[in-house]
Amino acid sequence: MVKPFVPQLVYVEPRAMDYPLGKQLVEKFKGMGIEIKETTSHNQIRNLPGDNHFQKYRKAKSTLVIGVRKTLKFDTSKPSAEYAIPFVTGCMGHCHYCYLQTTMGDKPYIRTYVNVEEIFDQAGEYMKERMPEETRFEASCTSDIVGVDHLTHTLKKAIEYFGATEHGRLRFVTKFAHVDHLLDAKHNGRTRFRFSINDHYIIKNFEPGTSRLDERIEAAVKVAEAGYPLGFIIAPIYLHDGWQEGYGEMMEKLESKLPSFAKKDLTFEMIQHRFTKPAKRVIEKNYPMTKLELDESARKWKWGRYGIGKYVYQDDEQEQIKDTIAGYIDHMFPDAKIEYFT
Repeated sequence: MVKPFVPQLVYVEPRAMDYPLGKQLVEKFKGMGIEIKETTSHNQIRNLPGDNHFQKYRKAKSTLVIGVRKTLKFDTSKPSAEYAIPFVTGCMGHCHYCYLQTTMGDKPYIRTYVNVEEIFDQAGEYMKERMPEETRFEASCTSDIVGVDHLTHTLKKAIEYFGATEHGRLRFVTKFAHVDHLLDAKHNGRTRFRFSINDHYIIKNFEPGTSRLDERIEAAVKVAEAGYPLGFIIAPIYLHDGWQEGYGEMMEKLESKLPSFAKKDLTFEMIQHRFTKPAKRVIEKNYPMTKLELDESARKWKWGRYGIGKYVYQDDEQEQIKDTIAGYIDHMFPDAKIEYFT
């Protein structure tokens, strides 16, 4: 069982102390006996302890920075929502394949933002612009927010904020099972709580520091019983010896554990494994012993949305992935909606 995240080191931006959440978090971490340092900016943490890159990287992944989000313009780059809503940046998990490896670059530490009301106000402006249409906000583009929320309760506030709106919807995805504090949130059915799931081989080899599949499914059952709309992201779908059986077992496990009422309004998103050249360099630097297959010659080159090319599976492999996993979903969850395969 993966224990809930507790930072080894905390940095705080002076401006964060102007906000109630900033003060609360500093008091909380002082009470826990965690070392707290000051930093001029949440984007500039220097002199992290460690003798080499390997040590510094691991220390960064267990460092929490309490800061103020200055840029309140929301990103619009998710297939599952109109806007990304920024509460946290960075993640305590060690998923070898994660795209945050390159987007975080030399800042793999976790940043939590305390100007939550300002972020909500900006979300309100975006909702007004799109009325009377609904506006969906994705809270996990740059982090696994559930992994840190037992400490901050920012996500819980967001769930209740959107629960009280008419035109707002919140979405996020997690690999962590630490959901108990979110079960009594007044969500009013306006938050879709999604879990990232994968087969045993992937979780065991490439997702250290995250909850195991059984723990995630157990948490999903609790979330369904709390009345949340539920979803699953199967990602990254990765071809390995026995992958069809591995994903079949994963789906059977999910089907056997989920209560029947939770299978009615269920969404699935499917994302194949992909990587970029810069990601490959960073992954091999951060996880030099990884078994992750990153052979460009075996893949198909595809242009990304921002002019950065990525390596995906060959067309016939993609068809096989889609047919196999969509087949499992159609057979075991006939009422579920597959939102996309990418």
